[in-house]
Parts: sequence; C-alpha cells; structure tokens
Amino acid sequence: MDVEIPDSKVREAVRAVCELVGGEPGGRALLVGGCVRDALLGRPAEEVDIEVYGVAPERLLQILEARFRTDLVGAAFGVIKLHGVPVDVSLPRRESKAGLGHRGFEIRSDPNLSPAEAAARRDFTINAMAFDPLTGELIDPFGGVRDLATRMLRHTSDHFSEDPLRVLRGMQFAARLECAVAPETVALCRSIEPEGLARERVFDEWRKLILLGVAISRGLAFLRDCGWVRHYPELEALIGCEQEPDWHPEGEVWVHTLHCMDAFARGRTADAREDLIVGLAVLCHDFGKPATTVREGGRIRSPGHEAAGAAPTRAFLGRMTNREDLIDAVVALVTHHLRPQQYHEAGAGDGAIRRLARAVGRIDRLVRVAEADMQGRPGLPRPESAAGAWLLARAEALAVKDAAPRPIVMGRHLLALGLTPGPALGALLRVCYEAQLDGVFTTLDAGIEFARRAAGGPR
Repeated sequence: MDVEIPDSKVREAVRAVCELVGGEPGGRALLVGGCVRDALLGRPAEEVDIEVYGVAPERLLQILEARFRTDLVGAAFGVIKLHGVPVDVSLPRRESKAGLGHRGFEIRSDPNLSPAEAAARRDFTINAMAFDPLTGELIDPFGGVRDLATRMLRHTSDHFSEDPLRVLRGMQFAARLECAVAPETVALCRSIEPEGLARERVFDEWRKLILLGVAISRGLAFLRDCGWVRHYPELEALIGCEQEPDWHPEGEVWVHTLHCMDAFARGRTADAREDLIVGLAVLCHDFGKPATTVREGGRIRSPGHEAAGAAPTRAFLGRMTNREDLIDAVVALVTHHLRPQQYHEAGAGDGAIRRLARAVGRIDRLVRVAEADMQGRPGLPRPESAAGAWLLARAEALAVKDAAPRPIVMGRHLLALGLTPGPALGALLRVCYEAQLDGVFTTLDAGIEFARRAAGGPR
C-alpha cells in the first residue's frame, strides 16, 4: 500500500517532515485519518494529516521551522500548519471531557502515546488507521481495513460518546462512503444528546452531506435510526406523511425525500455554492406537506404546500446558519418548485418566465430542484422532464436562465429626465421594471421613452 499524493510540492513536504522526525531519537511520523482511508479506496490524497510520536512539542516546532514557514493553531500545542501546502502536523493528544459540546475538552499533547492509544480517540475505525511512509507499515488497531472493505461504519471506542458532533459525522460518512452503520454504533448514538454544539459546526456536517454524499439517503436513514431526526422536527414531520399513490408510488414524504436527495447527488456539478443551494432546497422542498395534507374525495392532496414550506425551511436552516442570503435562495426554490411543470402545462408567456427568474434568482437552479423531485418517484413515468427542458430553453432565449432580469431603466436615467428623488421616482422605477418584465421594451432608449410617457409627458 502507498498513499498517492498527486501534488509534487505536497509529496515533497510530507517526505521531508517524515524524514526530519525520523532523524530524531525515538521520533516517528505517521500519516493518519482521511488520507489513509482514501488510499485504501484508491483515491489520491489532496490533504495530509501527519501525527508525530516520540518528539517533544518544542523540539518538533523547532525542526519544522528550520525547513518550513509554519502556523501554530490552537492552545496547548494543537496543530502545526505548513505554509503553502495542505499539510497539518500534530502530536497525539489526550482529551478529557470538561464541558458541553464539541469544544468541551481539555486537550494535552502527549508524544509518548502509542499509535493504538491515539487511535482510540478517533471517531470511526476507518478513520483510525495510520501509515508510515518511510517503512510502508499500515497500523490498524481497530479493524479499519476490514470495516472499509465491508463498508461498515463502526465507532472506535467508548470515547466516541464524548463528542456529540460525531453523530453528524456518522451521518455524512454513511452517505459519502455508502456505508451501513454497525448496530452497536447506532445504539450508542441513541444515548448521545447534541448538547452545546456550535451551529457552524453542525452546518458544516450538513454541508458535507449535501456536497460529498454519494448515497445521501443512507446518511438520513442513519439519522432516523439513531433517533437524531427528532432534533430536526421539520424532517421528522415527513415520516408517516402520506401522499397520493397515483403520484407518489414510493409512499410517504420521507421516503420520497430520500429518493430525491439521491437523485440530486447523481446530478451535482462542480459549483459548490450552487450545489449547496440546490441540495438544501431539494431536502426542504416538501416541508410544507405535513401542515397541508388532507384527504378529499378519497384522494390525498397537499394544496399550497409550496408556500407553506417557507416557514419550516427558515426554521430548519436558521438553527444551523446565519447566512440569510443562502436561506433566502433556498426558500425561493422551495416555494416555487412546482412552477416548471405548471408553466409548461399552461404555456406560460415571457412575462411570467421573467417574473419567475426574478423570484428564484436562477431558473437553472429551479429546474434542478424540480428534476430531483420528479426523479424521487421511482416507478412513475417522467414526462415532466420535458418541462425542465422547455423552461430552460425559454429562459435562455430571454437571457434569464442563470440570473434575474436586471432593470434596464435605472434611477440615474429618471433623474436625467428631470425627475427629483423621492417616493414618486421609486414608484416609477417599479412601473418601468414591471413593463420590462412584460416585454413592453427591451432596450434603454425604449425604456426611457416609456418612462417619459409614464411620468406624464415630455421632460
């Protein structure tokens, strides 16, 4: 086995660190964590974590600073970051629970720990392996190779329960690596409460689920199995929420959402921001159904569930992030996710499509959400795909596929006509924009002429 490092600068830095440490009496440097796991999966390492044994903290910093520019992160000698390369160097640590949450630990570096003792502090067996690049030795004290081969996510030791964030790490790793979760790990997670977790750390695990999950349904299923879905009531409400079988042969809204998320994952792009917005919108798109689902004439319907989804979406995301721009973008997609099919069936005109672009920001996002929604109905024919293609073509022709229409007539143009700043000018700008959306004018000259007439004649 070897850890493939494509970047030559990173490769050289790793080799240099290991040789410098190895030159110290009793010193040994091991590659640990994700780069070892990924090597066994045949994936190259873009980032490398090195753990150093047998060298005192002050001496380690001294020998590294003789070769590299470094940053020391965290109190009590946390992590040494090497400038210019994604390589982190640390000492094995002893941790003891001293407070609530992910940060509630007293941490002391201890270079005299054995690799097995240090590995016991890691979350899962597949992340608890170490590799010595100088000797080629793989150190696997907890059976990580076995669990990786069988795609089993298993906690390393009872230390797992000291950090509740690890439950959410389990969620995203189950999705990323398409793993089952060991029954004993599920049982342990049931006993853990999310006390004291910083919302930015929570959001980071959800972000990884959305952006890196291959089978996102596995992560969400684990969340349900271990009971943590109760901490996300907007998601929990989807469980058992019925849907009309003719339209949703897959069953309840929860099952539909899991299918939708896997469909989204299959269609991810290389644009992390766009994928995050679209993925969160797919996750939240039916949050309005539990409050609106009714039986009428023997049929199950959810009238107005799109608009009803706005409040629970804001609540769900607002507990994890203060990024209002992100939340607004997701809510807009949730509240309009049925529009592509509706507009296609109605043969909507240019004005309606321009207004839709104004409402959602990017029509290409909306089409992706609608497409994932359609693919989340296995067994149902999907003529609706034609709606997305139709809407994208129309939006492209109107130059609103990936942006809302920009106003042609601006305040400076109205001031040049002799109007004065104030409420009347703002009202006229809105009139001009609405006319632009309706296609009354498409050029600046025509827009100014329209504004002149709307303002009451020559200026």
